[in-house]
Amino acid sequence: QVELVESGGGLVQAGDSLRLSCAASGRTFSSYVMGWFRRAPGLEREFVAAVSWGGASTYYADSVKGRFTISRDNAENTVFLQMNSLKPEDTAVYYCAAKLGAPSSWVREYNLWGQGTQVTVSS
Repeated sequence: QVELVESGGGLVQAGDSLRLSCAASGRTFSSYVMGWFRRAPGLEREFVAAVSWGGASTYYADSVKGRFTISRDNAENTVFLQMNSLKPEDTAVYYCAAKLGAPSSWVREYNLWGQGTQVTVSS
C-alpha cells in the first residue's frame, strides 16, 4: 500500500511558477503509475498529467501541455509537477494519485489519492 502527501501549493500571480511534490510511503512506489489531477471550484476532478512507473513516458492534458512537466524520483519515492506560466484558470486543488497497470487519464482508474494542495493564481 502507498500513502501520498502533496506539498508545494500556494498563492502566485499569473505567469509565475510553482513546483508541487507528492511524497509516497511504502516500498512499492516504483510499481505505480503516478498522476496529477485537479478540481476547480464547482467543477469535477480532471486529469492534469501522468507518468509511467519508470518515468520514461509522460502524458498531459491539452490545457497544460507545454507549461507543466511531470517527473518522478523513484529513489526518493516522490513525484513532481513543475508548473510554469500559470494562469488564473489553473486555480484548483491539486491531487496526487497512483494506480497499477497502464497510464491513464481516467479519474476512476486511480485507487490511491492524496489529500490535495491548493494552488491559487491571481490575475
